[in-house]
Amino acid sequence: MAAHEREGENREDQTTRRSFLGAVAAAGAASAAGATLLKSEVAEAAKDSNAVPNLAASPPPGFTPFAAPGRIVKVTKPGSLQNNKVYPKPDAAKEMLTKVLTELTGEPDLPKAAARFVHPDDKVCVKVNGIALRNHATNQELVIPFLEAMIASGVPAKNITVLEQYGSYLQGTRINEKNVPAGVKISIHSNGDTTMPERLIPGTGVRTKFCRALTESTAVINFSLIKDHSICGYTGCLKNMTHGTQIYPHYFHSHHASPQIAVLYAQDIIKSRVRLCITDAFQVMVHGGPLDKQPQYRYPYESVFATTDPVAMDTLGWEIIEKFRADKGLKSLTAEGREPAYIKAAADLGLGIHERAQIQVKEIAI
Repeated sequence: MAAHEREGENREDQTTRRSFLGAVAAAGAASAAGATLLKSEVAEAAKDSNAVPNLAASPPPGFTPFAAPGRIVKVTKPGSLQNNKVYPKPDAAKEMLTKVLTELTGEPDLPKAAARFVHPDDKVCVKVNGIALRNHATNQELVIPFLEAMIASGVPAKNITVLEQYGSYLQGTRINEKNVPAGVKISIHSNGDTTMPERLIPGTGVRTKFCRALTESTAVINFSLIKDHSICGYTGCLKNMTHGTQIYPHYFHSHHASPQIAVLYAQDIIKSRVRLCITDAFQVMVHGGPLDKQPQYRYPYESVFATTDPVAMDTLGWEIIEKFRADKGLKSLTAEGREPAYIKAAADLGLGIHERAQIQVKEIAI
């Protein structure tokens, strides 16, 4: 794989464009003052329609997507992994996906549950994650049943696009044109393929553009993982969208990507589109991420999570990582200087719930 395709391998991403560090430092690592500054800058940018064109998406008329802030459903099935202990068994993955979404929505089957998030008139972008390649990627056994469920609910296959950053990352998910339902499109943006003008991201001093598969969609289904990240500490729902869908992800890593991840997710382009977050936790990576550099710290977990609250899910995912790290004798992310402060910053920007006491987790074993 080309070196430029591996996030975090080139440390230039931490030194390039240092002129914007002052603005990021002013915002702080999700301090109260920093959060207030970010809110002010985001609000000010939103008022200036000439500088920041409104690129928000709206649900089809008469359709209200299901939303449950702070609510997470977790489904676990022992023995759900194949003999290789990497990929899930197809039947188990579909069973777990069905259970997690029917429990979240209260609907009786998977197509009806999918219909609570997407409408036949939607254009749906399905964001997956394969940066760690085939040993730890969003599993096609989980994604493809959801694609089929959306189609069964009435969404035309031609209105669904599976999105990933690079071809090698998509290969890691084992999703391809031959195994997705007929008509479903595949998009690889390679830090390009944009139609929008450059946009200044408040509080960073950096301009970027989001890829066409995202901006031309009206709804996003976010398939994330539970992973350690060498720069920002944790990578899950929020970062899968913020760094995997725009052209300059490496310019948003300084200061452990806090608060950049929060401010990027707060952009109308992302926050108005993401309808559902599904977390593939058949394995968890608790150290050496995001590239699976230390596979001895990748552990079976045999779980699937679903929520409409990316902040709550990242809060829980961080908690899971820290428990594993403590059990394995590793320092906490905070002790290593990699606390994912952007998660609280995201909550401060109104993107979800971070207070653990306010997060409801329903755990189901099947």
